Amino acid sequence: QVQLVESGGGLVQPGGSLRLSCIASETRDNLHVMGWYRQAPGKQRELVAVISINEITNYADSVKGRFTISRDNAKNTVTLQMNSLNTEDTAVYYCYGRYFERHYWGQGTQVTVSS
Repeated sequence: QVQLVESGGGLVQPGGSLRLSCIASETRDNLHVMGWYRQAPGKQRELVAVISINEITNYADSVKGRFTISRDNAKNTVTLQMNSLNTEDTAVYYCYGRYFERHYWGQGTQVTVSS
């Protein structure tokens, strides 16, 4: 079964940057879509950014211009470069993958933006 493992979360001040990484293991083929969702306390999980196998991207309006998603198909990884972070970005960030109609989720990594 596919496993997604995230890393790179932490505490950062407003205006700072973080880079999240996720690696997919135990997958024979590349995941058609990989990306990131996040969930803040009291809120539903929401899309942050996704990227297709051909590197077509989709970003939430709230992160456009600040976050950049990328993937390395040879390494089965996806990364999220987060710049100009603000307190509204505080959440648990979950790595996401899709292969046909199968969905996979990582365990999540905490991102806290606070002064």
